[in-house]
Amino acid sequence: MATVIRKNPALFLKELKEYYDDVWKIPGSEYLKEPDFLVVDRRTGKKVKISFVVLDDGETVSVVYDDMS
Repeated sequence: MATVIRKNPALFLKELKEYYDDVWKIPGSEYLKEPDFLVVDRRTGKKVKISFVVLDDGETVSVVYDDMS
């Protein structure tokens, strides 16, 4: 189950990009079928699915996201 974060999605993605080099918008990604986070803007209702791509040894290598309508 995804963790829901109530925050501006654009701001949240900007903060992620400060810490991770690879942040990609990939709408058809298999990683987004069960996302790690669902970011919801309180004012507009805009939603973004976010998943971390992790190697078998636990190292995070990238972040993928896509808008939901």
